[in-house]
Amino acid sequence: MIAILQWTTLAVCGIVALARIPSALRGENRSLFFIYAFMTVAILLSMDAPYLAVDQVLGGTNLANLMLRFIIFGAIFALGLRVARGFGADDALRLITGPVGIVVLGAASVVVVAVFLMMDTAGSSAGLVDVFAKDARHAALVEYYGAAGRLYPAYVTLALLPAMVRTAASRLPVLVRLSAALLAVGSVAITLSLLSPAIPPSLGFLRFVFSYTAILCLVLGLALIWLGKTVAKRPPKTQTGFN
Repeated sequence: MIAILQWTTLAVCGIVALARIPSALRGENRSLFFIYAFMTVAILLSMDAPYLAVDQVLGGTNLANLMLRFIIFGAIFALGLRVARGFGADDALRLITGPVGIVVLGAASVVVVAVFLMMDTAGSSAGLVDVFAKDARHAALVEYYGAAGRLYPAYVTLALLPAMVRTAASRLPVLVRLSAALLAVGSVAITLSLLSPAIPPSLGFLRFVFSYTAILCLVLGLALIWLGKTVAKRPPKTQTGFN
């Protein structure tokens, strides 16, 4: 199940990123392309083979995981700006770009780097599995590191949640409401991922479910916004008996 969800999310992100290349080359909505590209890279770095290949190039000390955290931060920030502006959510935009948003981003970044430096990260392992297994201290540090890495994405998506709920319950076009609903589900999934340290080992699969459900819903939600705009720009069909 986890592998299916992982590969499905990667396929969706990769396909949409490729589909956005022509528009990005024309200078149209380049932020969308970069969001999908960052998400694709983030998913690849969460998979064993790509992660190990990249981390070995970086020295085999799990720097790829630290890089992954900041790729996610960048993607979430760009997504938050795009969605807030697209839905006219000025309140969410202020929370993301204002002093509070900057403080949350800065604090999360500092904690992520600080906890990473406190660990013995020698030896590449996707998800820091080998670091977690070293001893109780490292197991706790990996949990804190993961929680700090999820803090900023949760903050941004929670800032967007009220606007998404309002839009989903509105009478706007179906594609717009569906995209808002998917973004809202993604926001809730990211928030639930903050509970990962409290999830017992027997239910450890829920960590992956929350993470990949969040990414998949956010990516599909953005794709539907793009599709909705494309449909809206199409000229009306000629009114004939065959329409």
